[in-house]
Formats: sequence, structure tokens, C-alpha cells
Amino acid sequence: MYQGAKPVFVDSEASTWNMDPVLLEEAIKDRLRKTGKLPKAIIPVHLYGMPARLDRICEIAGRYGIPVLEDAAEALGSEFKGRKCGTFGELAALSFNGNKMITTSGGGALVCRSEEEAGQVKFYATQARDAAPHYQHSHIGYNYRMSNICAGIGRGQMFVLEEHVARRRAIHALYTSLLKDIPGISVLQNPSSDFDSNFWLTCITVDPLVAGCTRENIRLALDADNIESRPLWKPMHLQPVFAEAPFYGNGTSEHLFDIGLCLPSGPTLTDEDIRRVAGVIRGLVR
Repeated sequence: MYQGAKPVFVDSEASTWNMDPVLLEEAIKDRLRKTGKLPKAIIPVHLYGMPARLDRICEIAGRYGIPVLEDAAEALGSEFKGRKCGTFGELAALSFNGNKMITTSGGGALVCRSEEEAGQVKFYATQARDAAPHYQHSHIGYNYRMSNICAGIGRGQMFVLEEHVARRRAIHALYTSLLKDIPGISVLQNPSSDFDSNFWLTCITVDPLVAGCTRENIRLALDADNIESRPLWKPMHLQPVFAEAPFYGNGTSEHLFDIGLCLPSGPTLTDEDIRRVAGVIRGLVR
């Protein structure tokens, strides 16, 4: 929107909660019929660290000659078919926000394929200053860069990235074990061995007909016990600012939004903290 582009939204698939490849191709074909133009880019998101089906998405993108730009903000450390998320697209964005796998307190990184691309990115991100002894600008640039102090913090955290990823996966495994026998509660899992999520956040879905309570009942019960949880991200096509944007879907993301809940998953949580969260859920469902 900043760049004058018009977003076209594609619904989720049920197994990964990410971009549905079938609906993606349907959207491409329909936009071509209606506008005579192909999309400028495909931007799949690895939601909550779960990899999107990049093999199918990239295959479709390749057939139509559309670049893939990965939103890997939540997927640092995640892999699809043994390959790191953020290395499939032409470019990829990582987030180092305060709640991400590692943090610089804010900001992020852009994964580039070549030194030339990285140099061009740095040029525009540092005000597009020409190589001259005085300040000279032949292009419009930006000031999109973190401070050296924040960057230093991030570089230091790269050394403990594997430990942070391992802790999130351990938290997910513990939640899975504690919630596995509760009727109507399902924990999002890797769909197959092709997927290796970092499980940045552990998320559940609640079937109210089986559980006897809703997602919102559980959220409010946790809140009453001073435990913060949140519904899944609201689908972008339901956001007021995107009310006029084209959308290709079958109701999957809206259904997930209605029944999905993000549980506390920070790496500083203890196993006892996780058991406390699970205990509230177990008590409510019973």
C-alpha cells in the first residue's frame, strides 16, 4: 500500500494455516482474466513459524514468472524439506522484534541472494547517498536501519539462536503432551516430515461442540488467572483498511480465527508455567 500497490489476498489451507497453493493459482488466473496483468509478486507467510508449502508455491510462481518474496518474520530456524525458511524466495524478511526468536528490540533483516542485491538494499536503506565527499542524492532513499547498538545485540544473539529454537520446540512438545487427551483441543503440528517448524508460538484450536467451551471462554479463563493469550491473527481480508481488496478463499482463515488461540510460548517460561496454562484449559474443558 505504501508503494501504491493493490494487495490481493489468498486464503489459508487447513494443514499449515498458510497460503493455499490451489487458491493461489486460482487468484493468478482470475487476475489475469480480469485485468490482463499478472501479480508483481507472491508473498507467502510462514505463520507462527510453520513453513508454507514452498515447493508448490515456488513451482506455480516459476510457471508464471512471478517472484516470490518470503515473509519469514516468524520462521527463523524453521525448515522445509531440510532447507531454511527465508532461502526460497528472491528476497526474504526476518523480524527481530521483541517477541521473536531472537531480538534486537526492533527491526529485522532482509535476506538477499547476492552481494550486489545486498549493496543496493543498504544504499536505499541509508538515505541513498551517492559516493561523494559531500551529501548528494540521485535517488530517493529511506532511513530504514537499526542502530549499531541494536545490531550488536542481534549479532550476539545469533550465537544462541539454536538454543532459543530448541526451547520453543520443547515448550510445544510439553503443551502437546499435556493437552493431547483433552476432548476438542488440538495443537498445531508439523503436517509431515517435510516440515520442521520452530514453533515460535504454540497454537491450539477449540471445537466447541466437543470441548463444551469456546476459544473465547478459554482466553477469558486464562486472563482471569493473569495469563495472557490471544486469538489467531485476524485474516487480512477482514481488516477495515483492506475492505476493498480482492480475496480468494473458502472460509478456512475465518474459521481458524474463530476457533484458534495462541498460548504463552516465550523462552523464559518454565515447565511449571506451561503446566499452569494447561491446567486452566483442562479445568475449563472438564
